[in-house]
Amino acid sequence: MAEVMLGGIPIRLHSGPVVQEYSPIGGVTVARRSGGAAVKMQHWRKTAITIRGTGWMGPGFSGLDFSQPLELRCTKQQSLTATSLTGTLPGTPRPDVAPWALAYVGGDWVETPVAMAGSDFTITAVAGALQYQVCWMPKFMVFCEPPPESLDPSTNTHDWTITAEEI
Repeated sequence: MAEVMLGGIPIRLHSGPVVQEYSPIGGVTVARRSGGAAVKMQHWRKTAITIRGTGWMGPGFSGLDFSQPLELRCTKQQSLTATSLTGTLPGTPRPDVAPWALAYVGGDWVETPVAMAGSDFTITAVAGALQYQVCWMPKFMVFCEPPPESLDPSTNTHDWTITAEEI
């Protein structure tokens, strides 16, 4: 089973089940023209990732060099819904977990094979499918700071949180 990893260090269950959150960040501005029409200007877009846990142990990241970019492998899947059988993933999948595909048929999602060539995918067609979804567990290169950690001695639990930004 895949685990969340930061800088090559897996976060084991004893550090708490890892809650993961993705938030878009970026140079997006909505400007108004003289007649009031909105124009969206996007200069760049990246992802902020928050991971946190509560467990019997801290995550053990004291040996990481937080001054350098770190690889963050997440387990919260990302997905792309499509009506065509080919396309390109907008993110980078973990190298240790292959992307997978689902087809929406008869009111339910069923697995279907997907072939990958880099970030490009080709889904195997399913008769009667109305749409498809390609899913993957993402890998990010991030900057982050050492996590704040706390201990509740009454329950012997360690709380920790990392907020990372995609490079």
